[in-house]
Amino acid sequence: MRTTKDRIRHTIGFELLGLVIFAPLASLVFGFELQLMGVLALVGSVIATVWNYIYNLQFDHALLRWQGSVRKSTLMRVFHALLFEGGLLLLFLPMIAWYLSISLWEAFKMDIAMAAFYLVYAFFYNLAYDRIFPVPHPAPQTE
Repeated sequence: MRTTKDRIRHTIGFELLGLVIFAPLASLVFGFELQLMGVLALVGSVIATVWNYIYNLQFDHALLRWQGSVRKSTLMRVFHALLFEGGLLLLFLPMIAWYLSISLWEAFKMDIAMAAFYLVYAFFYNLAYDRIFPVPHPAPQTE
């Protein structure tokens, strides 16, 4: 399994790169000022960072119990990303509606678009991260 230090590096890298890509893109696509989207993205990043750490730790523990390893197949990566984004959507939706003074329906549509972006981004970020920083194999236990 990954160490706490590795998980922190993963999370910080994910959120920083995501902010750099997402805020200007969201401003362009949704038609809100870059400053508004930047603040929303930053708050979303903090929420996502906490959620990311808790979710990935629990997901890895579940994988370890179910399959004896934290290695993820492509299908498992898709499942992992979908569950993550679904949970984040529920956490972030009220914030979007309130901050942008839009209806929950408009916020939901925006959140779905954001989730679609981050779903693809998360898949490729995690794939690249696992290749650059592979999960160490546990040492065989001897008695």
